[in-house]
Formats: sequence, C-alpha cells, structure tokens
Amino acid sequence: MTQQMQNLNLSQTKKNSGPSSPNAAKRLYRNLSEKLKGSHASFDEAYFRARSDRLSLRKTSVNFQCNEAMFEAVEQQDLDAVQILLYQYTPEELDLNTPNSEGLTPLDIAILTNNVPIARILLRIGAKESPHFVNMESRSMHLSTLVQEAQQRVSELSAQVMSEGLSMDNTDKEKQLKAWEWRYRLYKRMKAGYEHARAPEAPTNVCFMVTSSTSLTVTFQEPLSVNSAVVTKYKVEWSCSEDFSVLAGEIIMDNLQSLRCTITGLRMGQSYHARVSAYNMKGWGPSQTTTPACASPSNWKDCDGREPRHWGHTEALERLLQQVRAAHQHYSCRESSKLQNAGRKQSVSRSLKHLFHSSNKFVKTLKRGLYIAVIFYYKDNLLVTNEDQIPIVEIDDSHTSSIMQDFLWFTKLSCMWDDIRWLRQNMSISMSSSTALQARQKMVSATAQLQNLLGTHNLGRVYYEPIKDRHGNILIVTIREVETLYSFFNGKWMQISKLQSQRKSLSTPEEPTALDILLITIQDTLSYHKRSQQRLPPGLYLGYLKLCSSVDQIKVLVLQKLPNILCHVKIRDNSNVSKDEWEWLQMLSGLESVESVDHASDCPTPSFFYELQMAVKALLKQINLPLRQAKHFRLYTQEVLELGHNVSFLLLLPASDDVCTAPGQNNPYTPHSGFLNLPLQMFELVHFCSYKEKFISLYCRLSAVIELDSLKTQQSLREAISDREVAAAKQRHQQVLDYIQQIDEIWREMRWITEALQYARYKQPVAGLLVTKLVDLSEEQNQKKINSTSSHLDCLPSPPPSPESRSQRRKALSDSQPCSDEEGCSEVFLPTDSDYDSSDALSPRELDLVYSSSHDISQQAVGGLGGSAPDVLQIHDMKPHLTLKEDPKGGSDLDADAEYCTEYMNSLTMGGFTSKSLDKTSNSRQSLSFLGKKKS
Repeated sequence: MTQQMQNLNLSQTKKNSGPSSPNAAKRLYRNLSEKLKGSHASFDEAYFRARSDRLSLRKTSVNFQCNEAMFEAVEQQDLDAVQILLYQYTPEELDLNTPNSEGLTPLDIAILTNNVPIARILLRIGAKESPHFVNMESRSMHLSTLVQEAQQRVSELSAQVMSEGLSMDNTDKEKQLKAWEWRYRLYKRMKAGYEHARAPEAPTNVCFMVTSSTSLTVTFQEPLSVNSAVVTKYKVEWSCSEDFSVLAGEIIMDNLQSLRCTITGLRMGQSYHARVSAYNMKGWGPSQTTTPACASPSNWKDCDGREPRHWGHTEALERLLQQVRAAHQHYSCRESSKLQNAGRKQSVSRSLKHLFHSSNKFVKTLKRGLYIAVIFYYKDNLLVTNEDQIPIVEIDDSHTSSIMQDFLWFTKLSCMWDDIRWLRQNMSISMSSSTALQARQKMVSATAQLQNLLGTHNLGRVYYEPIKDRHGNILIVTIREVETLYSFFNGKWMQISKLQSQRKSLSTPEEPTALDILLITIQDTLSYHKRSQQRLPPGLYLGYLKLCSSVDQIKVLVLQKLPNILCHVKIRDNSNVSKDEWEWLQMLSGLESVESVDHASDCPTPSFFYELQMAVKALLKQINLPLRQAKHFRLYTQEVLELGHNVSFLLLLPASDDVCTAPGQNNPYTPHSGFLNLPLQMFELVHFCSYKEKFISLYCRLSAVIELDSLKTQQSLREAISDREVAAAKQRHQQVLDYIQQIDEIWREMRWITEALQYARYKQPVAGLLVTKLVDLSEEQNQKKINSTSSHLDCLPSPPPSPESRSQRRKALSDSQPCSDEEGCSEVFLPTDSDYDSSDALSPRELDLVYSSSHDISQQAVGGLGGSAPDVLQIHDMKPHLTLKEDPKGGSDLDADAEYCTEYMNSLTMGGFTSKSLDKTSNSRQSLSFLGKKKS
C-alpha cells in the first residue's frame, strides 16, 4: 500500500494540488465535458471507418476521466456534480464499482464520511462497497494505513519545502503538500467516522404478504436509527419454525431501489416465518420479525382448484392460426390454376380501368362516402399531406347507412397491419359479388393504398367510433404516436394549432364536414389514444360494473382518464387474494345477517377488511352515490379478475335492476364529470390490447381471416353447380365453421364481463356479498347529524344580545344556512347514462373552429356507433329489441329491458353459426355475416 501511495500518478497529484473547494468537481466536470465534446466526432468517425480498436481506446479514456470526476465529486461532497455526472453518463461509463489506487470506491468514501444524500443516490444506481473489505478488521486496518501513509507523505513534503526555500521546484512541492494535507484530513475524517459508527437498528414496518401459491413477499422500511452509518444491505431469512432454529433460506439484498423482497419456490399451504436485518460498515444489526408472524403461500383459486381464466388460450390460438394458414396454402394452390386463365382475361379489363383512373392519391375534399383518416402525431405536431390535409383515402362512395359491421371488422384488421398484402392477395382469388365481401375488399385495398402512400405498415389504433356528418360522410380514424419527427412519403409535419386555423378559414360554418368535426375534437381524440394505452400499476382494485343499453348497442361506464378499464379505486399494492381471504369473503356472503358488524377479528388479515371498507366508500363517492342508497350494492364473489400485468379486480355491482340502464330510464346513480360510456365491443378491444396484448392480437387476426373465409365459402356454395363442386364447397365451409366454433369457445372463456353481467342480474337469491356487511351505511347520516348539531351549537348565543346584534346575527345565519337536498337538486341537472354519449364531449375551447350551435355540432359528432352490434366478433343475428313501450307479457318495462340486456350479452359470442342445412338452395338465398347481420 505504501508503494501504491508513493506511485500516485501526476494527474492525480495535480488534481488535488489546489485548495479544497466545492466547485472543484464542477470545474473538472466542465473541462471533462469540453474534452468529450471534441471526442464525439472522432467516435463516429472511428465507427463508420470500422476502426474498432481506436474506438475502444477512446472509450476507455473517457471512462477513466468520468471515473476521476466522480471520485473528486464525492470527495468534495458536491451533490450537484454527482447528479450531473449520473445524468450524463451510465454507471458502466462511470465505472463506479472499481476501486481506485487507494482501494476505495465512491460509495466507500460517501459512507465513511457519512454523506447520506450521496450514499443513497449511489446505492439506488447499484454502487457497491470495495471487495477488499471482507470484514470489519480489514476495513479498520486499511483506513489506519491510509492515514499513516498520508501523514508520512505530508511530513516528507514539509521537510523538502523547508529545506529548498524559494524555487520553481519548491512551488510545485508546495502544491503537492497542500493536496496531501487535504487528503490527510479526509482520511482522518473517514477513520473517525468509522470508529464512531455502530451497527444499525432493526428495520421497521416489516410486513408479510401472500403473493401467489408459491411465493411470499416481505416489505419493510429503514431502521429508525442507522447509528451514523448508511445501511448498504438487508438480509431476509425465512424458516418453517418460529424460533428460526433451521433456516429454509435467506436473501441478501444489495439493490436498495425497492425495500421489497419476494421469496419464490415455496410450498403451497406451508406456514413460513420471516425476519429482516440491516447491515452497515459496522456489521449486521438485530433482526425484526414480520407482521403477521407467519404466512402460507396460496391463491384464491386454491379453494376449488380452478385453472386461470386465460390458461392455455394464447397457445391454442397460435396452433389454430397455423392450421388456418396451412389450409389457405392448400386451397390457394388448388384454386390458382383454375383462375389462371380467367386472370389473363381480366388483366385486359383491369389495364383499361387503370388507364382511365388517376393514380392513387390522398383525398382533398369529402364527397359523400366512407373514408379512412390517419392521425400520426408527435407532441403538438400532426403529419399532413403536401396539400396541408390530414391523410385520407376513400373506401367506398356508395356505402350503406349502417357500417358498424364493417367498422368492427376493420378494428380487428388494425391488429394485422403487416399482413395486409397477404390478405389482399388472398382475397383477390375470389371475384365475389357478395356485398359484405366487396366491403371487406375495399377496406383492405384502401388500407394498402394508405400504407403505400405513407411508406409504413403501422397505421396505429382505430378510434372507438367513426365520425359522421350531415353530408353523408363517414370517417374511420386511426391514430399513431411516433417517437420522433420521421420523414414519411408524401407527408410533412405541421403544428395542430396551425392546421386548425387553416381549416377554420376554409370550413363551411353552416354544415361542418366530418373532417371539420375531427379537427374540432382532435385534442380529445389524441387524449383518448394516449390514455387507452396506459396500464394500472400492479395491485388489487375495486371496480364498478355499470352498463347502459340503447336500441342496438351496450355501453360500459369507464373513466375518461383511463378508458381501457372499469371505474375503480385501489385497494392495496398486493394483487394476490389469498385462499384465507377468499374463504372469508365467501363465509361473509353466506351469513344471513345483513347488518354491518366488525368482522376484522374474523378476517385472516385484518388490514384486508379495512382496506376493502375504505375502497367501497371511496368508489361510492367517486360515482356520486350516498352510502344510504347503496344498500343493494354487492361484491362479486364468483372470482377475482386477474387481468394481467399483476393487476387484479374485485367488482362492485349495483342492484340487479340497475346493472344495465334502459333507454330513457333515469339513472339513479349519476356520476360526476370525467366519465365515458364506451361501446362494449370497443371497451373489450382496448382492454385486452392493454392487458392481454398477445391474445387479442392472435384473436383479431384469426377472426378477421376466418370471417373472410366464411363469406367466401358461402359464395362458393351459391355458385357451385356440379355435385363435385357442391361437395368441395360444403367440406370447406364445414372446416371454416369448425374453426369458428373453436375460436368462439376461447373467446367466451376470456370474456369476464359477460359472466359478471349474468351474475349481477340474478335476483333470487340475491347474488354476491352485500356491502351492508362491510360498511355501516348509517355512518354518513350519523356524521351529518353530528355536523348539524355542532353547527347548531356554534350558532347559539351565550349572553342575550342586543336587538341590533340579534337582527344582524339572524341575517348572518340566514345567509350562511345551507340549502336542503331538494333545493340543491333543483339547481343542478346532470344527464343520465342514456342521455350521455361518449362523443358529445366537444371541448368548449375548440368550438370556435366552425361557427355552429353547440347542439348542431354535438349532433354531428355523436352517433358514430349508432348502428353498432355489441361485440367485437359477434355472428348472431340481432334480436328484436324490447323497448320500454313494448312489453307483450305485461311485465314491468325495467325487467323487460334488463332481460333483453342479459340475453343480448349471452348472444355476444364468436361462434354464433348454428348447424344449418348446407343445402345449396338455402345458402344461395342468405349469407351469414360474421358480425351479426345478414348481408346480401
């Protein structure tokens, strides 16, 4: 070590030659930055010239300079310089865990000088102590050696300076002397810090959580006192015995970004004990046991041994997709030879057709038709064409008024942008006259045209509803956020505000087009896109299941800020519900008493009872429902919804008659603003895209292809003439029906919202755990009485006032007296679910784009899903809707609509094909639509 200290390089000696200053590290950092700025160009030059050896040498030099800067910043206790270096460079570039010539790392210096802020920052990014310190004795001896050698060096330099007098060499030695004096003081301070420190106290708030059937999680907080030394490690030990006589295992945690340790590989049902202890440079402190004292790995599914809802479905879809592709290759080879001669004849007519048609370009003005509009955005910039228009292409100029079947199929198409070319080639085999198939062909062609014009396959996600206007135009909008301002073919970037102002000058004030409406609501559209892709943090949540029905669709109540999930509040961070907790909920729901009592003593984890209570109250407050009106609300006790990404849900259900609000029915539970009624099929799409990405991608790709196959096989059955052709068409059609049945079974098992709705509709007996067993509904009323009494007492005068003061007091009391509930209700009107449409929300700040009344604009912007069928992949024919005025059985209007809602949800399956006769005549008269309606 003495030899190392004597051989300190000159750069290091000069580094400390000046007096210690807080700005020394910053000056070094600035100098280092200037050096590195000049070296970046050489990095690129070396890279492009493939001189890897030069790049490696320069990178090593940069790392060495960064490492020096970090050491000086820590020694100078310059927190700002440390943060700047960590922001500018990675821990690998700074080489934080390599000891310097003194055998120390930056973390060692921060700990020994008890610089807690810097030490915490270094620990969070993975910094470690020097590997030379294997025990406390070695650290103490090392510090003593550093102090002795620094003291000896100071003595030697002092003697040389005194003997040589004034000279150039002596000036240099004086600088070295000052540097060594500063380093001597630093080492003495480090040694004193080590001698003063003690082992840390035990960690606090040590909790034990059941996180799965084979794992437990321990969470804890730092000790109340670390005894003048930063904690650098924690040790988690677990055992099957309470006295820890035999340890089952231990984990040393040196990554302190999260004070949380998950113990995996445990045996289900086995009781485990755990304890945690902290470590600093003086060793391990006392351990602290967990609360509760023991826990057993389990999951709510262990009660009845059921499999996860999503178990094996993704793999099944992958196998099915391979089968479908193999079948396509087989039939494509058979039919390509038949169509070869016909294709030669058609090529002449196609050439003539393209001769008289202009080249594919973007649409400039809308002229009564169905269009695709693409929104590519980056921050406040939109991609526009060279004519300063949003990229739009035409799908069809003679579409029907109801395009929801085509729209829903297009949403599935958005999950397979890369397969558009293959799909288009596959569709070109059949020159069908079917209206439904023609619509699909036009959509695929328009999509391929957009991809070619923009030079990219990915067109983004589909907005949840098409935009309509009074001119007969319909816009299907896709949205994509890009990472930077890429260059696209036939496109440029423009600020949103500039595009809106240009469009405002060109718009027709009386009758805005669908494009005008899109620009008016562009901020809401982009906000929906961003928020629909966000996921909840891991945890257990309480969600609110509320739907409303209209003539031809069902909508789900969601939050505008997170439309891919139900309205919710968080219960806790642990997403797992243990077997004991689930059994407790089942036991509570089976009790005959409906009164709220303190069940905390019965609950295996009392905190779960209180967390559930608080969540119920918070959710009722969120939906603007007083506690006294929630006596018929229930907790869904059929399952815990494990949505994915460690997010689980318990559901809060309204009364059976209020689960699905009928058209025109006043909703008794009127939420505050910030909610959205999202069509059910679009809710399921954005929900699964966020929490089951791979599953929904496979499912949509399969369903889109199989639907086309279904339309083509029906057309083949109608066109078949000979017995051989009829037999081949029947065989192919039956194969498609088998695929549909398999996909339908998988889809039905994944759709948790359908089962929850059916369960919520049960009336006799009342299904679920009544909230009256969890929450005392009289609390709110009692609190109001207390507040009213205290307010009344505050207003009572103590001494008899004078007549003047009495009259003034009466006036003050009358002015401050709150109005009654009836008065408040008469002053505020909130729309019901049936009146609230998701597309009504035109921002007031944007209504000046096109001069029109708010009513007209809202009418043009709404109704985009007016003809929707309530399923992403529905094949059933639409059942006649029983409105409130039509009840042939004489039952209540509410019950009739509720029964319709339940039956409607039951029909929302993919495999809706019934086993009909495959007779050629019957098939020639009607064709089955994959999404619910028959098309000719």
